[in-house]
Amino acid sequence: MSSSPLLLEICAGSVTSCLAAQAGGAGRVEFCDNLLEGGTTPSYGAIASARDKLRILLNVIIRPRGGDFLYSDVEFEVMERDVRACKDLAVDGVVIGLLTADGDIDVPRTKRLIELAVPMPVTFHRAFDVARDPFKALEDIILAGCNRLLTSGQQASAFEGRELISQLREAAGDRLVVMPGAGVRLNNIAQLVAETGCIEYHTSGRAPFPSGMRYRNERVKMGGPGQDEYAIVETSADLVKQIMAEGNDAWKRLHGI
Repeated sequence: MSSSPLLLEICAGSVTSCLAAQAGGAGRVEFCDNLLEGGTTPSYGAIASARDKLRILLNVIIRPRGGDFLYSDVEFEVMERDVRACKDLAVDGVVIGLLTADGDIDVPRTKRLIELAVPMPVTFHRAFDVARDPFKALEDIILAGCNRLLTSGQQASAFEGRELISQLREAAGDRLVVMPGAGVRLNNIAQLVAETGCIEYHTSGRAPFPSGMRYRNERVKMGGPGQDEYAIVETSADLVKQIMAEGNDAWKRLHGI
Protein backbone atom coordinates (compact mmCIF):
# COMPACT_ATOMS: atom_id res chain seq x y z
CA MET A 1 0.00 0.00 0.00
CA SER A 2 1.30 3.46 -0.92
CA SER A 3 2.39 5.69 1.94
CA SER A 4 2.01 8.86 -0.14
CA PRO A 5 0.23 11.68 1.70
CA LEU A 6 -2.96 13.29 0.52
CA LEU A 7 -2.92 15.93 -2.18
CA LEU A 8 -4.43 19.24 -1.12
CA GLU A 9 -5.67 21.57 -3.85
CA ILE A 10 -6.20 25.21 -2.91
CA CYS A 11 -8.86 27.31 -4.60
CA ALA A 12 -6.92 30.57 -4.93
CA GLY A 13 -8.50 33.87 -5.91
CA SER A 14 -5.29 35.82 -6.54
CA VAL A 15 -1.62 35.35 -7.30
CA THR A 16 -0.95 36.21 -3.66
CA SER A 17 -3.16 33.30 -2.58
CA CYS A 18 -1.44 31.01 -5.10
CA LEU A 19 1.89 31.78 -3.46
CA ALA A 20 0.45 31.26 0.03
CA ALA A 21 -0.85 27.85 -1.08
CA GLN A 22 2.62 26.97 -2.27
CA ALA A 23 4.24 28.22 0.94
CA GLY A 24 1.79 26.14 2.97
CA GLY A 25 2.76 22.96 1.15
CA ALA A 26 -0.29 22.45 -1.08
CA GLY A 27 0.24 20.21 -4.08
CA ARG A 28 -1.91 22.11 -6.55
CA VAL A 29 -3.78 25.38 -7.05
CA GLU A 30 -7.11 25.90 -8.76
CA PHE A 31 -6.76 29.52 -9.85
CA CYS A 32 -10.01 31.50 -10.05
CA ASP A 33 -11.24 35.07 -10.10
CA ASN A 34 -14.48 36.22 -8.44
CA LEU A 35 -14.66 33.58 -5.73
CA LEU A 36 -17.89 35.11 -4.40
CA GLU A 37 -19.50 34.04 -7.71
CA GLY A 38 -18.12 30.54 -7.44
CA GLY A 39 -15.05 31.34 -9.53
CA THR A 40 -14.51 32.66 -13.05
CA THR A 41 -11.49 32.63 -15.36
CA PRO A 42 -8.67 34.92 -14.17
CA SER A 43 -7.08 37.43 -16.51
CA TYR A 44 -4.31 36.42 -18.90
CA GLY A 45 -1.86 38.56 -16.94
CA ALA A 46 -2.79 36.96 -13.62
CA ILE A 47 -2.41 33.45 -15.06
CA ALA A 48 0.95 34.35 -16.62
CA SER A 49 2.18 35.79 -13.32
CA ALA A 50 1.06 32.72 -11.38
CA ARG A 51 2.73 30.43 -13.92
CA ASP A 52 6.01 32.33 -13.61
CA LYS A 53 6.02 32.17 -9.82
CA LEU A 54 4.62 28.74 -8.96
CA ARG A 55 6.55 25.48 -8.66
CA ILE A 56 3.47 23.47 -7.66
CA LEU A 57 0.77 22.40 -10.12
CA LEU A 58 -1.38 25.20 -11.53
CA ASN A 59 -4.92 24.48 -12.73
CA VAL A 60 -7.11 27.28 -14.08
CA ILE A 61 -10.90 27.42 -14.08
CA ILE A 62 -12.54 27.97 -17.47
CA ARG A 63 -15.79 29.75 -16.63
CA PRO A 64 -16.84 32.92 -18.46
CA ARG A 65 -19.40 34.11 -15.88
CA GLY A 66 -21.14 33.29 -12.64
CA GLY A 67 -24.60 31.76 -12.49
CA ASP A 68 -25.67 28.54 -14.15
CA PHE A 69 -23.66 26.24 -16.41
CA LEU A 70 -25.75 26.45 -19.58
CA TYR A 71 -23.62 28.48 -21.97
CA SER A 72 -24.45 30.34 -25.17
CA ASP A 73 -22.43 29.87 -28.35
CA VAL A 74 -20.61 33.14 -27.67
CA GLU A 75 -19.75 32.06 -24.12
CA PHE A 76 -18.54 28.69 -25.35
CA GLU A 77 -16.27 30.41 -27.87
CA VAL A 78 -14.76 32.39 -24.97
CA MET A 79 -14.16 29.11 -23.12
CA GLU A 80 -12.41 27.63 -26.16
CA ARG A 81 -10.16 30.67 -26.42
CA ASP A 82 -9.36 30.54 -22.69
CA VAL A 83 -8.37 26.86 -22.92
CA ARG A 84 -6.00 27.71 -25.78
CA ALA A 85 -4.57 30.61 -23.77
CA CYS A 86 -3.94 28.34 -20.79
CA LYS A 87 -2.16 25.86 -23.04
CA ASP A 88 -0.02 28.68 -24.47
CA LEU A 89 0.91 29.71 -20.91
CA ALA A 90 1.87 26.11 -20.03
CA VAL A 91 -0.50 25.75 -17.10
CA ASP A 92 -0.81 22.22 -15.76
CA GLY A 93 -4.55 21.67 -16.16
CA VAL A 94 -7.93 23.26 -16.70
CA VAL A 95 -11.20 23.02 -14.77
CA ILE A 96 -14.50 23.00 -16.67
CA GLY A 97 -18.20 22.30 -16.20
CA LEU A 98 -21.04 22.43 -18.72
CA LEU A 99 -24.65 21.27 -18.45
CA THR A 100 -27.59 20.93 -20.80
CA ALA A 101 -30.89 22.72 -20.15
CA ASP A 102 -32.25 19.44 -18.72
CA GLY A 103 -29.50 19.16 -16.11
CA ASP A 104 -27.32 16.55 -17.79
CA ILE A 105 -23.64 16.83 -18.65
CA ASP A 106 -23.09 18.58 -21.99
CA VAL A 107 -20.94 15.74 -23.32
CA PRO A 108 -20.18 17.08 -26.84
CA ARG A 109 -18.98 20.46 -25.58
CA THR A 110 -17.09 18.86 -22.69
CA LYS A 111 -15.31 16.58 -25.19
CA ARG A 112 -14.50 19.59 -27.39
CA LEU A 113 -12.79 21.44 -24.53
CA ILE A 114 -10.90 18.30 -23.50
CA GLU A 115 -9.64 17.90 -27.07
CA LEU A 116 -8.43 21.50 -27.05
CA ALA A 117 -6.77 21.00 -23.66
CA VAL A 118 -4.63 17.98 -24.62
CA PRO A 119 -2.11 17.19 -23.11
CA MET A 120 -3.40 19.07 -20.04
CA PRO A 121 -5.57 17.02 -17.65
CA VAL A 122 -9.11 18.24 -17.12
CA THR A 123 -11.16 18.50 -13.92
CA PHE A 124 -14.97 18.70 -14.07
CA HIS A 125 -16.03 21.16 -11.38
CA ARG A 126 -19.07 21.53 -9.13
CA ALA A 127 -21.45 22.05 -12.03
CA PHE A 128 -21.78 18.33 -11.32
CA ASP A 129 -23.45 19.19 -8.02
CA VAL A 130 -26.49 20.66 -9.77
CA ALA A 131 -26.76 17.88 -12.35
CA ARG A 132 -30.02 15.88 -12.44
CA ASP A 133 -28.66 12.36 -11.84
CA PRO A 134 -25.27 12.09 -10.10
CA PHE A 135 -24.43 8.58 -11.28
CA LYS A 136 -25.39 9.25 -14.90
CA ALA A 137 -23.42 12.49 -14.70
CA LEU A 138 -20.39 10.62 -13.35
CA GLU A 139 -20.45 8.17 -16.25
CA ASP A 140 -20.88 11.00 -18.77
CA ILE A 141 -17.92 12.86 -17.29
CA ILE A 142 -15.77 9.74 -17.51
CA LEU A 143 -17.02 9.08 -21.07
CA ALA A 144 -16.07 12.62 -22.09
CA GLY A 145 -12.50 12.03 -20.88
CA CYS A 146 -12.19 14.06 -17.68
CA ASN A 147 -9.46 13.06 -15.23
CA ARG A 148 -10.99 14.39 -12.02
CA LEU A 149 -14.32 15.38 -10.48
CA LEU A 150 -14.64 18.14 -7.89
CA THR A 151 -17.83 17.65 -5.89
CA SER A 152 -19.62 18.42 -2.65
CA GLY A 153 -21.77 15.33 -3.10
CA GLN A 154 -24.65 17.46 -4.41
CA GLN A 155 -25.02 19.11 -1.00
CA ALA A 156 -24.12 22.56 0.30
CA SER A 157 -20.82 21.20 1.64
CA ALA A 158 -18.66 18.13 1.10
CA PHE A 159 -19.18 17.18 4.73
CA GLU A 160 -22.95 17.06 4.22
CA GLY A 161 -22.47 15.16 0.95
CA ARG A 162 -19.84 12.73 2.21
CA GLU A 163 -22.02 9.62 1.81
CA LEU A 164 -22.63 10.28 -1.90
CA ILE A 165 -18.96 11.25 -2.36
CA SER A 166 -17.94 7.85 -1.00
CA GLN A 167 -20.38 6.14 -3.38
CA LEU A 168 -19.06 8.15 -6.32
CA ARG A 169 -15.48 7.24 -5.48
CA GLU A 170 -16.39 3.56 -5.40
CA ALA A 171 -18.33 3.82 -8.67
CA ALA A 172 -15.48 5.66 -10.42
CA GLY A 173 -12.79 3.23 -9.28
CA ASP A 174 -9.51 4.01 -11.01
CA ARG A 175 -11.24 5.65 -13.98
CA LEU A 176 -11.36 9.11 -12.40
CA VAL A 177 -10.25 10.89 -9.21
CA VAL A 178 -13.14 12.07 -7.03
CA MET A 179 -12.08 15.14 -5.04
CA PRO A 180 -14.29 16.50 -2.22
CA GLY A 181 -14.60 20.29 -2.14
CA ALA A 182 -16.80 23.02 -0.59
CA GLY A 183 -16.64 23.52 3.13
CA VAL A 184 -13.57 21.33 3.61
CA ARG A 185 -12.13 22.71 6.84
CA LEU A 186 -9.57 21.99 9.52
CA ASN A 187 -12.33 20.73 11.81
CA ASN A 188 -13.79 18.18 9.36
CA ILE A 189 -11.08 16.97 6.98
CA ALA A 190 -10.16 14.05 9.24
CA GLN A 191 -13.73 12.73 9.20
CA LEU A 192 -13.96 13.29 5.44
CA VAL A 193 -10.81 11.25 4.93
CA ALA A 194 -12.11 8.48 7.17
CA GLU A 195 -15.58 8.30 5.62
CA THR A 196 -14.89 8.95 1.91
CA GLY A 197 -11.47 7.36 1.42
CA CYS A 198 -10.61 10.05 -1.15
CA ILE A 199 -6.96 10.96 -1.75
CA GLU A 200 -7.38 14.56 -3.02
CA TYR A 201 -9.19 17.43 -1.25
CA HIS A 202 -10.10 20.96 -2.29
CA THR A 203 -10.31 23.99 0.00
CA SER A 204 -9.57 27.70 -0.05
CA GLY A 205 -7.78 27.93 3.31
CA ARG A 206 -8.66 31.61 3.44
CA ALA A 207 -8.45 34.10 6.27
CA PRO A 208 -8.88 37.90 6.50
CA PHE A 209 -5.78 40.07 6.47
CA PRO A 210 -5.94 43.78 7.41
CA SER A 211 -5.57 46.36 4.68
CA GLY A 212 -2.54 48.63 4.73
CA MET A 213 -4.71 51.69 4.10
CA ARG A 214 -4.32 54.40 6.76
CA TYR A 215 -6.83 56.84 5.27
CA ARG A 216 -10.32 55.35 5.11
CA ASN A 217 -13.41 57.11 3.76
CA GLU A 218 -16.18 55.25 5.57
CA ARG A 219 -18.90 57.19 3.68
CA VAL A 220 -18.18 55.39 0.40
CA LYS A 221 -18.57 51.65 -0.16
CA MET A 222 -17.39 49.93 -3.35
CA GLY A 223 -18.31 46.31 -2.50
CA GLY A 224 -21.44 44.41 -1.59
CA PRO A 225 -23.57 44.94 1.53
CA GLY A 226 -21.75 43.99 4.72
CA GLN A 227 -18.40 43.58 2.98
CA ASP A 228 -15.40 44.88 4.91
CA GLU A 229 -13.36 46.59 2.22
CA TYR A 230 -10.41 47.03 4.55
CA ALA A 231 -9.99 43.31 5.21
CA ILE A 232 -8.35 41.41 2.36
CA VAL A 233 -9.33 37.73 2.32
CA GLU A 234 -6.50 35.54 1.03
CA THR A 235 -5.27 31.98 1.44
CA SER A 236 -3.33 31.54 4.67
CA ALA A 237 -0.12 29.49 4.40
CA ASP A 238 -0.39 28.55 8.08
CA LEU A 239 -3.96 27.33 7.67
CA VAL A 240 -2.98 25.28 4.62
CA LYS A 241 -0.23 23.62 6.66
CA GLN A 242 -2.66 22.79 9.45
CA ILE A 243 -5.29 21.33 7.10
CA MET A 244 -2.66 19.23 5.34
CA ALA A 245 -1.26 17.90 8.61
CA GLU A 246 -4.71 16.98 9.93
CA GLY A 247 -5.67 15.29 6.67
CA ASN A 248 -2.44 13.35 6.36
CA ASP A 249 -2.65 12.15 9.96
CA ALA A 250 -6.18 10.89 9.30
CA TRP A 251 -5.08 9.17 6.08
CA LYS A 252 -2.25 7.39 7.91
CA ARG A 253 -4.64 6.24 10.64
CA LEU A 254 -7.08 4.99 8.01
CA HIS A 255 -4.34 2.92 6.36
CA GLY A 256 -2.65 1.79 9.55
CA ILE A 257 0.61 3.64 8.89
